[in-house]
Amino acid sequence: MIINFEQLKRECAPFGVELDAEMCERFDIYAATLIEWNKVMNLTGITEPEGIVTRHFADSLSFFGAVSPKNGDSLIDVGSGAGFPGLALKIVRPDMNITLLDGTNKRINFLKETASRMGLDVNAVHSRAEEAAVKPEHREKYDFATARAVAALNLLAEYCFGFVKVGGKLVAMKGPSVDAECNDAKAAIKLMGGEICDIMSLSLADGSERCIVTADKIKPTQTGYPRVSAKIAKKPL
Repeated sequence: MIINFEQLKRECAPFGVELDAEMCERFDIYAATLIEWNKVMNLTGITEPEGIVTRHFADSLSFFGAVSPKNGDSLIDVGSGAGFPGLALKIVRPDMNITLLDGTNKRINFLKETASRMGLDVNAVHSRAEEAAVKPEHREKYDFATARAVAALNLLAEYCFGFVKVGGKLVAMKGPSVDAECNDAKAAIKLMGGEICDIMSLSLADGSERCIVTADKIKPTQTGYPRVSAKIAKKPL
């Protein structure tokens, strides 16, 4: 056993997450695989089991403190990296249809291998967000889009809203202070067809402060968005 199951259960409880034995075992496999693969590729700077539980697993599962997906809802994790939060969410909600999107193929291979070891079915897609979001198989197909520590909110709005159905939500997992960032992103979110509906502040067990920004998709995203990455970087909304 790599991680402390009691620590994991205790730190996830504030977000309404109850873990059974099978879920704990899968998180243990996840932690072991992360540590193993991190020796040969850069997945995380956090490799101590206690840190993995708090800064990766509990942090990812704070998602459920902000929103309550229905059975069978679809979610895309944009810039999934080592699978946070998307793969962690799948452990707790295997009924959800979860897509892990990342632009680095080595990370996609890690996600596929980890999901396989855990006996979970996920769709791991190697693509840049701005390219995938305009493809018919992804365009406005998801109930939720989420991203953790990927980009400023105005950039995230352009990268992510093209994936979200009207009536769905963007759930942005951010750092401790987001008021200025939210204010700067209002125009971009509106242009993409969204509207901020909630900002939830929370603390992790180690004292780290987090905010989760939830924005509703109220109308379709205009054709032409997201733009190519060079234009997004050169002239952010």
